[in-house]
Amino acid sequence: MQRAIAGLVIAVATMLALALAWAEEAHIRLEKPGEVTAATAEKLYRSIAKEAAAGYALSRDPVASVFLRWRRYNTGPYLSATHGNRYVNNYANDIAAAAGYGGKAVMPAGAVLAKDSFTLTDDGEVFAGALFLMEKMPAGHSPSTADWRYWMILPDGSVLGDSEDDSAADVEFCHDCHKAVARRDYLFFVPKEYRTASTQ
Repeated sequence: MQRAIAGLVIAVATMLALALAWAEEAHIRLEKPGEVTAATAEKLYRSIAKEAAAGYALSRDPVASVFLRWRRYNTGPYLSATHGNRYVNNYANDIAAAAGYGGKAVMPAGAVLAKDSFTLTDDGEVFAGALFLMEKMPAGHSPSTADWRYWMILPDGSVLGDSEDDSAADVEFCHDCHKAVARRDYLFFVPKEYRTASTQ
């Protein structure tokens, strides 16, 4: 009996250690990200996008299984300093698109934004990164986050943090960062050189 309990304690400790390692990896800033041409970045993304999305979908989060069918607002992956020097893409659901995402519009409740990511090391290795998500909630729902919900899904389907549950502290940095663009409804957007023609 004592061996079984000891084994269980070790297993739980191992799982916690792995979860913490994932948490640290999810937003660690790469000091030397690999840099490639826009065409190569797009090719690399296409080579991993579906497999990464299948991993996110293991979370059973409804957004994770559909976001790749939404409109993408960038012509190709771009390096995002605010996402740990990972290559990212910007997707928005129909509600956000209809409201004018990418402009100066305030997003309505139900607008959801998805930003998948991948890491390219300076020696050419490519790894799927976290899926970063935001959803505009009804007015007054969460004054501390300006009614935005933030959550992150890792490539193995585990949810790193969600501002709507007891893991909110794990994604607190999201809103802290987005406060820099409070005047734009807390939204960053695609760098000009990567915007699609309709969002120039």
